Amino acid sequence: MNRDSMRAILSRYYEEPVSAFFEKLGFSPNGVTLLGLAVTFVSALFIGAGALLIGGLVMLSGAALDLIDGGLARRKGIATKFGALLDSVSDRIQEAIVLLGLLIYYLSAPSDTVLGVFSYDKLGVILSYTAFIGSILVSYLRARSEGLGIECKIGIMTRPERVLALGFGLVVAHWAPSAVMIVLFVLTVLGLLTTAQRLYHSWSTLEE
Repeated sequence: MNRDSMRAILSRYYEEPVSAFFEKLGFSPNGVTLLGLAVTFVSALFIGAGALLIGGLVMLSGAALDLIDGGLARRKGIATKFGALLDSVSDRIQEAIVLLGLLIYYLSAPSDTVLGVFSYDKLGVILSYTAFIGSILVSYLRARSEGLGIECKIGIMTRPERVLALGFGLVVAHWAPSAVMIVLFVLTVLGLLTTAQRLYHSWSTLEE
């Protein structure tokens, strides 16, 4: 099953009915975007305090709202360029504050060593930062490429994959604390790989 098929299933069984629910509640698309941002901010507070399981579940709830604003805009027939811009900015802020929450968590984490070499807390801080760099580079390359007229949605680690991976790592970390650190390492490596994929795609398109 490819991304398009998964997107169609999500649209039919989640986005459309939940968008209709928020429409009945009187929400605007931008209101849903800001609600998702607020929920993610709360998740970052839990994560920074060390409540990774709750933080992960709340973060995934905020991410689920991210699928609603676009569907609601289409239902109301009020899709705007500013709404799309606000959604993109909100996405970046959500990723940033979750990773900031993890960075704060690791700043107060015990100084045990990993594999007898790396300090657990220091490695967590570094990986939180490098995962953030990978996220920003992937998003920036898409925005910059599309500014040049190039569609650039390709890559192994796009935003949905990053959100799901990080949410999974936070939840599992309740039982296996190293899980979230492994996920951060994967996000870093695959984020840089996706950056390279998008850079090559844009370069080859421009050459043609």
